[in-house]
Amino acid sequence: MAAAEVQYVTLGLGVEVFAVPVEFVREILDYRQPFAIPEGPAYLLGLTDVRGRGTATIDLRAKLGLPTIPPGPSTRILVLDIPLEGRLLSLGLVADRVIEVVSVAADQIEPAPDIGVAWRSDYIAGVVRRDDGFVVLFELAKLLTTQEAAALPAVADAAA
Repeated sequence: MAAAEVQYVTLGLGVEVFAVPVEFVREILDYRQPFAIPEGPAYLLGLTDVRGRGTATIDLRAKLGLPTIPPGPSTRILVLDIPLEGRLLSLGLVADRVIEVVSVAADQIEPAPDIGVAWRSDYIAGVVRRDDGFVVLFELAKLLTTQEAAALPAVADAAA
């Protein structure tokens, strides 16, 4: 019997490749400068107007502790709807580029390594080995701490 497959949207940050489950991706937008929010955390770029609603938008590079770079022609905002503690968190993630949609069989996913990676492993659901390296699968519900996630809707509501 074949292992169940899940589809992921792969995205690039420099040479690193990450992935988020397709089921959480509402849309992918060309980059546009978010409306800045004063005194927000460094990774929070601000709010992006997504079909008339202010959506908190974070710089994935800054959130992961990678050096930030100016947006380029391939920079995209992935608009995600993440189920989180009984509610749906809408969040924009800025990535250097969106690569493709891939299908991954459950038996291809290796556990997140505890050492040797530059990111906190608690928000890594696993890694998938590919010919050209690894794809890191995000555990989106853990990408932001509970306190960070709780603050985002309040920020969005205050700016509305």
